[in-house]
Amino acid sequence: MSLDKEIKSNLMATFGRHEGDSGSPEVQIAILSKRIGQLTDHLRANKHDESSRRGLLKLVGQRRRLLAYLRRTSYERYLALTEKLSLRQK
Repeated sequence: MSLDKEIKSNLMATFGRHEGDSGSPEVQIAILSKRIGQLTDHLRANKHDESSRRGLLKLVGQRRRLLAYLRRTSYERYLALTEKLSLRQK
C-alpha cells in the first residue's frame, strides 16, 4: 500500500525546501503522515490485519524519530510543520 506518484510529487512541492526536494525531513514526515493516514483507514476496515498493523507502528516510530530530529536541529521548522500537518507537539 504505497502512495501514488502524483500525491508524492504534490507533497514534495508543498513541503519541499527547493525544487525536486525529496530528502528533507519536512518532506519525509509529510509522506509518512499521508501513508499513516491511509493505513489507519485500512485498519479501521480490516481489524485483524496484523501485518499492516505492524507496518503502521514502524511508520509511526520512523515519523517520531524524524520529528525529534527536526525539533532538535530547527525548532522553527518543527513548529511550522506540526502546524501545517496538524500533528500534536511533544
